Formats: sequence, structure tokens, C-alpha cells
Amino acid sequence: MKVVIELPDTLKLNEKEIKTMVLVKLYELGKISSGEAAKLLGISRIDFLDLLGKYRVQIGPETEEKLLRDIGLA
Repeated sequence: MKVVIELPDTLKLNEKEIKTMVLVKLYELGKISSGEAAKLLGISRIDFLDLLGKYRVQIGPETEEKLLRDIGLA
């Protein structure tokens, strides 16, 4: 899926920063695993988990189901 949104230039964000923010939020909402997010960003899962700290997002699944999903994609 491709999504096009217009943001003001005053935000001074590049495409990679926006993609990162979206994937971090999707992870935080439980819509995507850390492994999936890392793959979409082209980074390792460990690097993605480190990135979550920058955005102050809790690391680790909140449920057993999420844990099992993350383990499968590690």
C-alpha cells in the first residue's frame, strides 16, 4: 500500500523519518511486530528496538500472543 500525505515544510522531516515514526507507532499500537517493522525499515530487529527508546516506546510485547509473534519473526 502506498499512502501520500502532505506535511508542511516547516516540520523539516524527510521520508525516512516519517516512515520510521509511522512504524514505531504501529508497533506501539500492536499492529506490527518489531521484526516486521525492522524489515520494512531495512534495519536489524535490535536496531529497531534501540530506536524505540528514542521515541519513548515500551519495549516488549504486552501479551503472550505478541511475544510469540515477535519470536517467530526474530
